[in-house]
Amino acid sequence: MEVKTFVQFAILLSSVLFTFEASCEDYFPKAKDIRWVSVNFKTFLTWSPKPINYTYTVEYSVVGQDRQRNPYCIRTSATECDLTNELRNLNKTYTVDILSEPLPGVTSDLVEFPFSQAERFCPYKDTEIGGPDFKIVQKENKTKIMLQIQDPLTPLYKDGLQLTIRDIFKNKLEYKIIYSKAGSTGRKEKISNLMDVELTGLDEGESYCLMVAAYIPSRSKRLGQWSKPQCSPRERKTLFDEFTVGAIAGASGLMLAILIIFVTLTVVCYKRCCRKKDIILEKNNPHLSPVYV
Repeated sequence: MEVKTFVQFAILLSSVLFTFEASCEDYFPKAKDIRWVSVNFKTFLTWSPKPINYTYTVEYSVVGQDRQRNPYCIRTSATECDLTNELRNLNKTYTVDILSEPLPGVTSDLVEFPFSQAERFCPYKDTEIGGPDFKIVQKENKTKIMLQIQDPLTPLYKDGLQLTIRDIFKNKLEYKIIYSKAGSTGRKEKISNLMDVELTGLDEGESYCLMVAAYIPSRSKRLGQWSKPQCSPRERKTLFDEFTVGAIAGASGLMLAILIIFVTLTVVCYKRCCRKKDIILEKNNPHLSPVYV
């Protein structure tokens, strides 16, 4: 009886060891820290950790449809995958799995490999809109400036032409502009659906600093990234711009009067000084008398 029990225990132990060994050989850590990075519809998926003795494969699909693989993200040691061309149906929602698989050429007894799933992603709703470039044009009316905004480009093409975000969002695209006088904390904002935006009611000759961001009210991420700030040039004012003719004339007259007083006092002081020297000289030398011409 004891021998039979010992044999059963040995068989059970061998089975456990074999299972443990097989599981060690087929152990592939799952991807974690999965994150979407998408700006102007250029879309990457990133994750960790860096694989050692195994690889990753990325599978994607529109929700409810068959899964596909990106040919550049099959059994790869990279921890990112460019899915821009795979997510071209911008209004659809996608699911993505990252499978942990053996190295190329290595077999495994696993029927199904471990995987991690990314959050669902819809390019139209979830991509970030980058800060646009813009140019400041000074108007002849010095209380106005014009902004010429450039719609950001996307990596997408149609009929051989590169698409902008306006080609995709159409009349839903607006721009939010914030601006303030240089050196001031007071800030104003304006929203426009135009590329050329006029700002009015500005202080004449002052410099204004501005930033622009795409604004799409229909999305959950309404506001895009802010552009780099730009400031309009400060106008160099002449003396006649700063003061009236009367004020300038008054100041000139005052300065002339001060100059006349200064010259008069200088001459009087000089004459007194000379007279005092003559008196001292006469006292010290009585036989000399000053000669006046």
